[in-house]
Amino acid sequence: MKKLSELNIGEAGVIHSFENDDIFLKLMEMGCIPGEAITVEQIAPLGDPISISVAGYQLSLRKDEADSIWITKD
Repeated sequence: MKKLSELNIGEAGVIHSFENDDIFLKLMEMGCIPGEAITVEQIAPLGDPISISVAGYQLSLRKDEADSIWITKD
């Protein structure tokens, strides 16, 4: 398993779990649910924010949010 923030542009995986319960509900409301496929689309020059594709749409996450998402590779 890897943290979402550790992936490079174009890499994909499946959401496994969340590390931070405080942000869990916010991410779930945005479509980041366990079992959902996720792809890194863009990463800002300084690494924050990270643009991802999840549940059929694009979403930008702060690096600390991406640090709390554990994924498994496809």
